[in-house]
Amino acid sequence: MTPAEIHSQLAAQFGAAVIEAKLDALDPSIEIAADSILEVARYLKSDPNLRLDALNDLSAVDYCEPDAAKQKKFGHEPHLEVVYHLYSYTHKHWIVIKVKLPRWKNDQTGEIPDLASVSSVWAIADWHEREAYDMMGIRFTNHPNLRRILTSEDWVGYPLRKDYEFPAEYHGIRNH
Repeated sequence: MTPAEIHSQLAAQFGAAVIEAKLDALDPSIEIAADSILEVARYLKSDPNLRLDALNDLSAVDYCEPDAAKQKKFGHEPHLEVVYHLYSYTHKHWIVIKVKLPRWKNDQTGEIPDLASVSSVWAIADWHEREAYDMMGIRFTNHPNLRRILTSEDWVGYPLRKDYEFPAEYHGIRNH
């Protein structure tokens, strides 16, 4: 299937949960509503026409410009995106699925946003979601083992967020 055909099938099945498609991009993508990601993921993997059985990558992107002087040129409302690169070994087609999240839950700085885990659909998501949690501060609900994977459990903050301030010291060790 082409990306346009995948988009058409998802739009027919999920309606308003399919928010936007960028099908002419180098990596064609479809944006899905955050509250529908688990249901859509199950469908993407199990539907006989799609069979997107491989999650090649799950990553997160911080669309934020911390420099106030550059914010006008930025062109985006600050948000996080979770990006799923999917492939079908059966049909040899692929698509990128994106989910937009607020940077902070309920606009409360420090309260990280929630998104349903897809680790029950693609087992490899377990590790990818842990990395996105640890580095970007996205809580994946119903994840079987959501804990930090690259930093220590007592680390403060999310190092890949653009407004992250690296601590000058950690457990008595200078970081500069």
